[in-house]
Amino acid sequence: MVQLYNLHPFGSQRVVPCGQEPAHFCCGPDVLFVAGAAASCRVEVFAVRHEGRCEPLGSFATLGSVLHMAHSRAGSSVTAHEETETKRELLSLFCFFSLPHVGYLYSVGKLVELISTYQYSEKSEQAVLSPQFLHVITSENLQCFTVRCSAAAARDEDPYIDTTAKACPPVALDVCTLRMQLFIGPRAICHFKNHIILLTKANTEDITGRRKPTRRMLSRKANSIKSRTDSESAPGWNLYIINTVSTIQLYREMVDYSRTYENAKTESCIHLLSEAHLLVRAAIMDPGFLKSDDKEELLRAFRESCAFLGDCYSRFDTKDYHLALPYYRMAGLSMTEVLERLVSEGDEIQTYERGFIFYLTHSLNEDINEELSKESANKVLQIFSVADPMQLPHILCSPCMRNVCPLTAVKYLHKVENNMPSVVLTLTKAFMALKMGDLMMYEHEMGSHKETVLASGFTEQPKLLRQYKEGIVIPTEFAVHLKEMQPGLLVAAIVALHENSKIELEEADVFFKILCNNSENAVPQLLVDFWEALLVVCSQEDVLQELLLRVTSQYVWRISKKQLPETKPLKTTEDLINSCNRFGFIFPWVTFIMSTGSPPDKDYPEDISKLQSLLCSQSINITAALPILEPLIEAGNVGLTIHVLCSTHLGKYEDSIDQLLKRCPAAAVLYAQHELKDDSRAVWWNKLLPELCKRTRLTENDYPVLISSLKETLSVVAMELELRDFLSLLPEDGTAAFFLPHLLHCSQRKLLT
Repeated sequence: MVQLYNLHPFGSQRVVPCGQEPAHFCCGPDVLFVAGAAASCRVEVFAVRHEGRCEPLGSFATLGSVLHMAHSRAGSSVTAHEETETKRELLSLFCFFSLPHVGYLYSVGKLVELISTYQYSEKSEQAVLSPQFLHVITSENLQCFTVRCSAAAARDEDPYIDTTAKACPPVALDVCTLRMQLFIGPRAICHFKNHIILLTKANTEDITGRRKPTRRMLSRKANSIKSRTDSESAPGWNLYIINTVSTIQLYREMVDYSRTYENAKTESCIHLLSEAHLLVRAAIMDPGFLKSDDKEELLRAFRESCAFLGDCYSRFDTKDYHLALPYYRMAGLSMTEVLERLVSEGDEIQTYERGFIFYLTHSLNEDINEELSKESANKVLQIFSVADPMQLPHILCSPCMRNVCPLTAVKYLHKVENNMPSVVLTLTKAFMALKMGDLMMYEHEMGSHKETVLASGFTEQPKLLRQYKEGIVIPTEFAVHLKEMQPGLLVAAIVALHENSKIELEEADVFFKILCNNSENAVPQLLVDFWEALLVVCSQEDVLQELLLRVTSQYVWRISKKQLPETKPLKTTEDLINSCNRFGFIFPWVTFIMSTGSPPDKDYPEDISKLQSLLCSQSINITAALPILEPLIEAGNVGLTIHVLCSTHLGKYEDSIDQLLKRCPAAAVLYAQHELKDDSRAVWWNKLLPELCKRTRLTENDYPVLISSLKETLSVVAMELELRDFLSLLPEDGTAAFFLPHLLHCSQRKLLT
């Protein structure tokens, strides 16, 4: 469908002072070439001056009749006739085909797509396409149509078009006729820059019967047509140079025209403003835009057109209401400026269109650095209480609403709660109570649900706890209060946010460090509490391993530095063991070693036991953890347990036996009983038994311990090996009385079986 508007894209027009009847013509940079009719073999050349004034430069003869003319950078040349009009704009190519009563505009890229169809009011004679318009001549009219080239080219150039960030009128938007200008007998047309060259040739009856009234219709201005010399006024034909008005002038007229539809809130207003927007966009996309004198004015017009379109999609009941958001963004308007455009002071309007609410909702839910004044924030509160009361808890958590009156907010929340209570609404009321300093109300609201329910409620509106400033996560006043009064709830809530993809692991690190006023490298205990709590519920293996390394690193750092946590940990080792399999029961031999430790090993029992519990599980990647554990390897009995646990994880049982016999021989058999099973059982007789025999002979220290361990080892080996194999392991210089009971036991076991 082609809509018709009565606008004025054509400005002044002048008659080209040709000395002969034109047959063909073409334009170059500020030059017009006119070839005479068939009997003439001469081409006239005119300079095109300001506002289309043509001054003769001369003429030249041709060898024969000129069939066609086209201008190139090298000059003018005679070429074969071409029916197709093309336009190159940025990386977009367009092709226009015309039949007598209909025209088709295609975009040519990866695909060839029909983007516009033009229905002519009468049979067409010729058409020319420019970046901004399609000009068509019929038997009596010069018609100016809008085109969708800039809409298509914009989408080729910018992938963010048609998102919440940017918009552009659709390529499929109905084209319109801006003007139908009467002329007597239009025959040929061409276009260059802001000029249209039009050849008219009237029939005899047109000359005698219609000449005078037609001349009065040729221009809107009485002085727009200059008087012609006798040679110029030869009957039957005229060659006109018509100036198109500036983009800004036509844009202003289109905007003014759109206001006639504004009060009716019709699609025609949106359509005309979309045409105005595309007109300016095409000018901005022109290759010469950056060097143009009206660059700044065009940019202002572009932003203004975006604002006007934003107003339309905000005020009108239209299916494309969501476009209010990207158009306001492209206009560069703040929320305060948009509120001023759409809401009058003291306005008690009771209905708001979807586009306005969509814009406000998205703007308030995004982390923009704009704080509304108290008056504006309260107005937003009133708007949502009418338009979408269920959004009030979420709206109030926006950083933009920081200056809202909390008492007024609570009154609105009470009304919503009566109809539709929710956990997030309760939390929002508690947040407002904190802002008012009403701790009694705060405690009442927070006591109305269990902590697990409250923690889950924060996932519905994370901004109750965290907001962003310049891309950095920042704790809210609510989070600061919870840190002091209910740290367990705070940690549980942040865990819930992480598990629901509402906060990243690195963001949580920053959150807790800022909350606890720690430097970038220092790790507060509350962050360790978060890591530990996340270990309980985390199911992603890559995140799990990262968390295990983080808590391991912190335990090692505090043990090695003899640094106590600044706050009491929320969970003990026993709590962690009972709540998840990431922490294992501490092995008996580990407990035994620690029971023999020196007093320094008992200064930090919780960090030590948590670290040992981690290593007693199968969850941690020991290879990755070894560099972190290195500082503790030689640290007394703690280091011994760490060393042996790591060696055991890696299957280095013999190394573990050596370490235990060297540093705590009393734990060797206990270790063997717990660890040397199945495939590793042979270590009993291949490693432990020979080592005990050797050390018992060579040392006087720990002699009773070694003897006791040797007896226990012999008892186990005697139950495992054949008599001959058992006998081969016994030392040749051993005391018979010491080994004989074990030999008898091995022999009797064989007889019994």
